[in-house]
Amino acid sequence: MLRRLVRNAGWQSALMRFRHIWWYYLVMSSLNISLYLTTEHDCGYLPNRRAMNLVPDPRVPMNMQLYSQLIELGYRRSGSHTYRPHCVNCDACIPCRIAVTDFHPNRTQRRCLRINGGCTIHALEAGYRDEHFELYRRYINSRHADGNMANPVPEDYKHFLYCSWSDTYFFEIRESGQLLAVAVCDRVQSGLSAVYSFFRPELSTRSLGTFCILKMIEQTQQLGAEYLYLGYMILDSDKMKYKQYFRPLEVLIDNQWQDYHRGRFSVTR
Repeated sequence: MLRRLVRNAGWQSALMRFRHIWWYYLVMSSLNISLYLTTEHDCGYLPNRRAMNLVPDPRVPMNMQLYSQLIELGYRRSGSHTYRPHCVNCDACIPCRIAVTDFHPNRTQRRCLRINGGCTIHALEAGYRDEHFELYRRYINSRHADGNMANPVPEDYKHFLYCSWSDTYFFEIRESGQLLAVAVCDRVQSGLSAVYSFFRPELSTRSLGTFCILKMIEQTQQLGAEYLYLGYMILDSDKMKYKQYFRPLEVLIDNQWQDYHRGRFSVTR
C-alpha cells in the first residue's frame, strides 16, 4: 500500500497518508475490523479527479452500533456499503456535523423557515412508496441528468437509501396534502445522520434542500441528541459547499472533531 502511495504522490504526501491509514488501522483493530483501500475511480464530485475509499472488511456484518462508531470516524454509507474517501493528493471531502444544541438559524435560514411555514413533517419507516420514488426520479433527472444516478429505477432507489441493517426514517414534507420533499435520515447513537433529501425541482426558489436540513436539526433537538451528521462538505463543489452555512459546524480534521472557521483549512493539496 505504501509503495502505491509513494509512486502516485511522492514521499512527503505518501507518508502523511500512510500515517492516517495507520491511525485508522489502530482504531479499527480495536473494533476487530480490517480496512481495505479501493482501487482508483473517477471522482463523483470534482472534475478531473481520481478517488479512492477506505472500506471496512465486507465480511464483518454491519449493524447500527458499529456504524455509529464508524460515523464518528468520518465514515458514511451508500445503501449497505460503508466508506470514507481517502484520495491521493486530495482531502477535499471533509466530514461535518452540526452541534444542534447551539444552532441558531441565520437570516437566510429564517427566511426559508418563513417561506415554508405552511409545511408539515411526518416520519415514516424506510420503505418503497410509489409517490416517493416518482419525486426522487424527477429530482434526480433534474439535478443530476448528466451523472450516473440519472434515470433511476426502483431498485436503484431502494439500494441507495436504505438497507437491511440501517435504522432509517423517511421524513415527508407536505403542504396542503401535496408532497414537496422527503428527507432520509439514519438514527445513530449521537443523533441523526442525513442520508439524502429530494424535493420538487420546480420549487427551487423555496430552498427546500435547506428546509430539509433545518427540519432535521429540529428532529435531532427533539430527540435530545447532540449532532446532525451531514456527510462530506466539499468547498470546491457548488453542490456540496452549502453545508458550511449551518453553524456551529464541526469538521473532522486530522482525526479530531473541531469547530469549523471559514478560510481556516486548506484541504486540497
